[in-house]
Amino acid sequence: MTAAARGPRAGAPDAKTCKENADMEIVTIEAQARTERGTNAARRLRKSGRLPGIIYGHGETPERVAVSAHDFAAALEHGAHLLELRMGGMPRRVLIKDVQYDHLNARPVHVDFMRVNLDERVAVSVPLELRGTPVGTHEGGVLEQDMVDLEVSCLVTEIPEAIRVSVAEMKLGDILHVRDVPLPPGVTAVSPAEAIVCSVRARKAAEVEVPAAEEPQAPEVIGRKEKTAEDQEEKS
Repeated sequence: MTAAARGPRAGAPDAKTCKENADMEIVTIEAQARTERGTNAARRLRKSGRLPGIIYGHGETPERVAVSAHDFAAALEHGAHLLELRMGGMPRRVLIKDVQYDHLNARPVHVDFMRVNLDERVAVSVPLELRGTPVGTHEGGVLEQDMVDLEVSCLVTEIPEAIRVSVAEMKLGDILHVRDVPLPPGVTAVSPAEAIVCSVRARKAAEVEVPAAEEPQAPEVIGRKEKTAEDQEEKS
Protein backbone atom coordinates (compact mmCIF):
# COMPACT_ATOMS: atom_id res chain seq x y z
CA MET A 1 0.00 0.00 0.00
CA THR A 2 1.37 3.37 -0.97
CA ALA A 3 0.65 6.90 0.15
CA ALA A 4 1.98 10.41 -0.03
CA ALA A 5 3.71 11.96 2.96
CA ARG A 6 1.33 12.40 5.84
CA GLY A 7 0.62 15.72 7.51
CA PRO A 8 1.88 16.84 10.92
CA ARG A 9 0.43 15.48 14.12
CA ALA A 10 0.47 17.00 17.57
CA GLY A 11 3.15 15.51 19.78
CA ALA A 12 5.30 14.30 16.90
CA PRO A 13 8.98 13.69 17.71
CA ASP A 14 11.47 16.41 16.81
CA ALA A 15 13.28 16.21 13.47
CA LYS A 16 16.63 17.77 12.62
CA THR A 17 16.32 20.63 10.15
CA CYS A 18 18.63 22.95 8.31
CA LYS A 19 17.45 26.35 7.07
CA GLU A 20 17.91 26.96 3.35
CA ASN A 21 16.20 30.33 3.47
CA ALA A 22 13.83 32.27 5.69
CA ASP A 23 10.76 30.44 4.38
CA MET A 24 11.89 26.83 4.12
CA GLU A 25 13.38 24.19 6.34
CA ILE A 26 14.92 21.02 4.95
CA VAL A 27 14.84 17.99 7.18
CA THR A 28 18.22 16.24 7.40
CA ILE A 29 18.55 12.52 8.15
CA GLU A 30 21.43 10.07 7.92
CA ALA A 31 21.42 7.43 5.18
CA GLN A 32 23.61 4.47 4.30
CA ALA A 33 24.09 2.66 1.02
CA ARG A 34 22.72 -0.91 1.04
CA THR A 35 23.99 -3.72 -1.09
CA GLU A 36 21.72 -6.60 -0.09
CA ARG A 37 18.49 -7.06 -2.00
CA GLY A 38 15.35 -9.08 -1.54
CA THR A 39 12.55 -9.54 0.98
CA ASN A 40 14.69 -11.16 3.68
CA ALA A 41 17.28 -8.39 3.53
CA ALA A 42 14.52 -5.76 3.79
CA ARG A 43 13.05 -7.52 6.82
CA ARG A 44 16.43 -7.58 8.56
CA LEU A 45 16.81 -3.85 7.93
CA ARG A 46 13.40 -3.08 9.42
CA LYS A 47 14.10 -5.24 12.45
CA SER A 48 17.26 -3.20 13.05
CA GLY A 49 15.27 0.04 12.99
CA ARG A 50 16.18 1.05 9.44
CA LEU A 51 13.91 1.65 6.46
CA PRO A 52 14.88 0.49 2.96
CA GLY A 53 14.56 2.98 0.13
CA ILE A 54 15.78 3.98 -3.30
CA ILE A 55 16.97 7.25 -4.83
CA TYR A 56 16.31 7.89 -8.52
CA GLY A 57 15.96 10.71 -11.02
CA HIS A 58 17.97 13.20 -13.10
CA GLY A 59 19.06 10.37 -15.39
CA GLU A 60 21.49 8.99 -12.81
CA THR A 61 21.84 5.40 -11.65
CA PRO A 62 19.33 4.52 -8.89
CA GLU A 63 20.87 4.13 -5.43
CA ARG A 64 19.58 1.69 -2.82
CA VAL A 65 19.71 3.25 0.63
CA ALA A 66 18.62 2.68 4.21
CA VAL A 67 17.50 5.44 6.59
CA SER A 68 16.57 5.54 10.25
CA ALA A 69 12.93 4.47 10.52
CA HIS A 70 12.48 6.74 13.56
CA ASP A 71 13.95 9.82 11.87
CA PHE A 72 11.97 9.23 8.70
CA ALA A 73 8.73 8.81 10.66
CA ALA A 74 9.48 12.10 12.45
CA ALA A 75 9.95 13.83 9.10
CA LEU A 76 6.62 12.48 7.85
CA GLU A 77 4.85 13.55 11.01
CA HIS A 78 6.16 17.09 10.48
CA GLY A 79 4.72 17.10 6.95
CA ALA A 80 8.14 17.15 5.27
CA HIS A 81 8.40 16.68 1.52
CA LEU A 82 12.01 17.74 0.93
CA LEU A 83 14.88 15.97 2.69
CA GLU A 84 18.64 16.16 2.77
CA LEU A 85 20.15 12.69 3.03
CA ARG A 86 23.64 12.58 4.52
CA MET A 87 25.56 9.75 2.85
CA GLY A 88 29.31 9.40 3.22
CA GLY A 89 29.77 13.12 3.69
CA MET A 90 27.89 13.93 0.47
CA PRO A 91 24.43 15.49 1.02
CA ARG A 92 21.68 14.56 -1.42
CA ARG A 93 18.60 16.74 -1.82
CA VAL A 94 15.63 14.48 -2.43
CA LEU A 95 11.86 14.62 -2.56
CA ILE A 96 9.76 11.99 -0.78
CA LYS A 97 8.02 10.65 -3.86
CA ASP A 98 6.27 7.54 -2.59
CA VAL A 99 5.90 5.71 0.73
CA GLN A 100 4.77 2.11 1.02
CA TYR A 101 3.04 1.06 4.24
CA ASP A 102 2.35 -2.26 5.90
CA HIS A 103 -0.99 -4.05 5.57
CA LEU A 104 -2.40 -2.01 8.46
CA ASN A 105 -1.40 1.25 6.71
CA ALA A 106 0.36 2.24 9.92
CA ARG A 107 4.12 1.69 9.46
CA PRO A 108 6.33 2.65 6.48
CA VAL A 109 8.09 -0.35 4.93
CA HIS A 110 9.76 1.28 1.90
CA VAL A 111 10.32 4.77 0.50
CA ASP A 112 11.11 6.17 -2.94
CA PHE A 113 13.21 9.35 -3.07
CA MET A 114 13.58 11.52 -6.18
CA ARG A 115 16.67 13.68 -6.77
CA VAL A 116 15.79 17.37 -7.09
CA ASN A 117 17.35 20.77 -7.57
CA LEU A 118 16.01 23.59 -5.44
CA ASP A 119 15.07 25.66 -8.49
CA GLU A 120 13.00 23.03 -10.30
CA ARG A 121 9.25 22.47 -10.33
CA VAL A 122 7.87 19.16 -9.14
CA ALA A 123 4.49 17.45 -9.01
CA VAL A 124 3.46 16.35 -5.52
CA SER A 125 0.33 15.29 -3.65
CA VAL A 126 -0.68 17.69 -0.89
CA PRO A 127 -3.35 17.00 1.77
CA LEU A 128 -6.68 18.79 1.35
CA GLU A 129 -8.21 20.22 4.53
CA LEU A 130 -11.86 21.25 4.48
CA ARG A 131 -12.63 24.06 6.92
CA GLY A 132 -15.99 25.06 8.34
CA THR A 133 -19.48 23.55 8.42
CA PRO A 134 -21.51 23.88 5.20
CA VAL A 135 -24.80 25.77 5.55
CA GLY A 136 -26.31 22.92 3.54
CA THR A 137 -25.92 20.58 6.49
CA HIS A 138 -28.51 22.68 8.29
CA GLU A 139 -30.85 22.09 5.35
CA GLY A 140 -30.77 18.33 5.75
CA GLY A 141 -27.64 17.73 3.69
CA VAL A 142 -24.39 15.92 4.42
CA LEU A 143 -20.85 16.88 3.38
CA GLU A 144 -19.16 14.19 1.30
CA GLN A 145 -15.41 14.49 0.61
CA ASP A 146 -14.32 12.73 -2.59
CA MET A 147 -10.69 13.88 -2.65
CA VAL A 148 -8.28 13.90 0.31
CA ASP A 149 -5.08 14.83 -1.58
CA LEU A 150 -4.59 17.32 -4.41
CA GLU A 151 -1.79 16.86 -6.91
CA VAL A 152 -0.08 20.18 -7.59
CA SER A 153 2.97 21.53 -9.39
CA CYS A 154 5.29 24.06 -7.78
CA LEU A 155 8.89 24.86 -6.99
CA VAL A 156 10.42 22.24 -4.74
CA THR A 157 11.05 24.95 -2.14
CA GLU A 158 7.40 26.09 -2.14
CA ILE A 159 5.50 22.87 -1.53
CA PRO A 160 2.46 23.70 0.65
CA GLU A 161 2.03 21.79 3.90
CA ALA A 162 -1.67 21.49 3.04
CA ILE A 163 -4.33 23.09 0.85
CA ARG A 164 -7.06 24.52 3.08
CA VAL A 165 -10.49 25.15 1.61
CA SER A 166 -13.47 26.81 3.29
CA VAL A 167 -16.73 24.94 2.72
CA ALA A 168 -18.82 27.05 5.10
CA GLU A 169 -20.84 28.69 2.28
CA MET A 170 -21.69 25.46 0.46
CA LYS A 171 -25.44 24.89 0.18
CA LEU A 172 -27.45 21.75 -0.40
CA GLY A 173 -26.59 20.45 -3.88
CA ASP A 174 -23.37 22.47 -4.22
CA ILE A 175 -20.30 20.75 -5.69
CA LEU A 176 -16.68 21.91 -5.26
CA HIS A 177 -14.38 21.05 -8.17
CA VAL A 178 -10.60 21.23 -8.38
CA ARG A 179 -10.94 24.38 -10.52
CA ASP A 180 -12.71 26.08 -7.57
CA VAL A 181 -9.89 25.44 -5.06
CA PRO A 182 -7.84 28.57 -4.27
CA LEU A 183 -4.10 27.86 -4.53
CA PRO A 184 -1.06 29.75 -3.20
CA PRO A 185 0.94 31.89 -5.66
CA GLY A 186 3.18 29.79 -7.88
CA VAL A 187 1.18 26.60 -7.23
CA THR A 188 -0.94 25.06 -10.00
CA ALA A 189 -3.24 22.06 -9.93
CA VAL A 190 -2.22 18.89 -11.77
CA SER A 191 -5.39 17.00 -10.85
CA PRO A 192 -8.15 17.35 -13.50
CA ALA A 193 -10.04 20.64 -13.20
CA GLU A 194 -13.42 18.83 -13.34
CA ALA A 195 -12.54 16.37 -10.57
CA ILE A 196 -14.88 16.64 -7.59
CA VAL A 197 -13.33 17.62 -4.27
CA CYS A 198 -16.49 17.51 -2.16
CA SER A 199 -20.23 18.04 -2.33
CA VAL A 200 -23.21 18.66 -0.07
CA ARG A 201 -25.84 16.11 -0.96
CA ALA A 202 -29.23 15.21 0.41
CA ARG A 203 -29.30 12.43 2.93
CA LYS A 204 -30.38 9.05 1.64
CA ALA A 205 -33.51 7.50 3.08
CA ALA A 206 -31.44 4.97 5.05
CA GLU A 207 -29.48 7.86 6.63
CA VAL A 208 -32.56 9.69 7.91
CA GLU A 209 -33.25 8.81 11.52
CA VAL A 210 -36.80 7.56 11.98
CA PRO A 211 -38.06 7.74 15.56
CA ALA A 212 -38.84 4.31 16.93
CA ALA A 213 -42.57 3.56 17.01
CA GLU A 214 -44.01 3.42 20.50
CA GLU A 215 -45.49 0.12 21.54
CA PRO A 216 -49.29 0.24 21.62
CA GLN A 217 -50.69 0.36 25.12
CA ALA A 218 -53.78 -1.53 26.20
CA PRO A 219 -56.71 0.80 26.81
CA GLU A 220 -57.42 1.51 30.42
CA VAL A 221 -60.65 -0.03 31.66
CA ILE A 222 -62.38 2.21 34.18
CA GLY A 223 -63.23 0.47 37.43
CA ARG A 224 -61.07 -2.61 36.81
CA LYS A 225 -58.00 -3.07 38.96
CA GLU A 226 -55.03 -4.93 37.62
CA LYS A 227 -54.12 -8.00 39.63
CA THR A 228 -50.79 -7.68 41.34
CA ALA A 229 -48.34 -10.35 42.44
CA GLU A 230 -49.56 -9.78 46.00
CA ASP A 231 -53.15 -10.56 44.92
CA GLN A 232 -52.03 -13.81 43.32
CA GLU A 233 -50.13 -14.80 46.46
CA GLU A 234 -53.14 -14.11 48.66
CA LYS A 235 -55.28 -16.50 46.56
CA SER A 236 -52.69 -19.27 46.42
